[in-house]
Amino acid sequence: MTHVEDELSSQPECWIRAASEAARHGGALPVPGERVAVVGCGTSYFMAQAVAVLREGAGQGETDAFAASEFPHGRSYDRVVALTRSGTTTEVLHLLGQLKGSTRTTAITADPDTPVMAAADDLVVLDFADERSVVQTRFATTALTLLRAHLGLHTDAVVDDGRTALATPLPEGLVDCTQFTFLGRGWTVGLANEAGLKMREASLAWTETYPAMEYRHGPISITTRGTAVWMLGEAPEGLPEQVRATGGLWVADGLDPLAGLVRAQRLAVAVAAARGLDPDRPRHLTRSVILAP
Repeated sequence: MTHVEDELSSQPECWIRAASEAARHGGALPVPGERVAVVGCGTSYFMAQAVAVLREGAGQGETDAFAASEFPHGRSYDRVVALTRSGTTTEVLHLLGQLKGSTRTTAITADPDTPVMAAADDLVVLDFADERSVVQTRFATTALTLLRAHLGLHTDAVVDDGRTALATPLPEGLVDCTQFTFLGRGWTVGLANEAGLKMREASLAWTETYPAMEYRHGPISITTRGTAVWMLGEAPEGLPEQVRATGGLWVADGLDPLAGLVRAQRLAVAVAAARGLDPDRPRHLTRSVILAP
């Protein structure tokens, strides 16, 4: 078993622990009414997108998401939350340094023994969700679970769905597809972006991601036999039928979207295996992007 397979299989247990610890970390996390920006790079940026929509939807306050390198310094925030598995990513550390003394910052990380310990004002450590693999799985979903629980949006049903996602076979013929598209709505747009990233990282697959309602505005033109269209969350009315009419394979599982992401992670590993690739050694990637001065 690869590191990434082992780590993605442990996600339901990590979610249980994160949810149980959410109250203990409450002092480091945004409070209702704060204007918040959530930042990250790569996978963490896509989790930030999901968190931002969830927090605003819960009525907790205006919340934006940015890639750390694209943070708008002309805007004012009460708190900036940085998601960083390694605690060493250059763009995140640079941003936290710029904000020091002017904006309250919180870092959610898997490793406190890194520069982020001194860079952020508040720290949440999810060391039980740390990973050996380059390709992120459980840290990202565990950090999102912590924040969902903090917002009162996590339930035991999410964990049950996660276990179902690990135990249920992937749809027949899915691994053999030559092109994959992931769709989302609201907070699941971020999950769709992350699912696409997993496919590109682990299996070098041709993968695209869109807000579901945008799929009719051009992207559906490439859909044909050999195309898989995977919906994370509730699909727009009529879209499954339109995709099937093109000859494409429509995929929807009815699980909590976070559990759907787990299935997409499994797909990335399965496609990598079918193509003779090692998902623990993704091409051109390292576990953390550390740029020279």
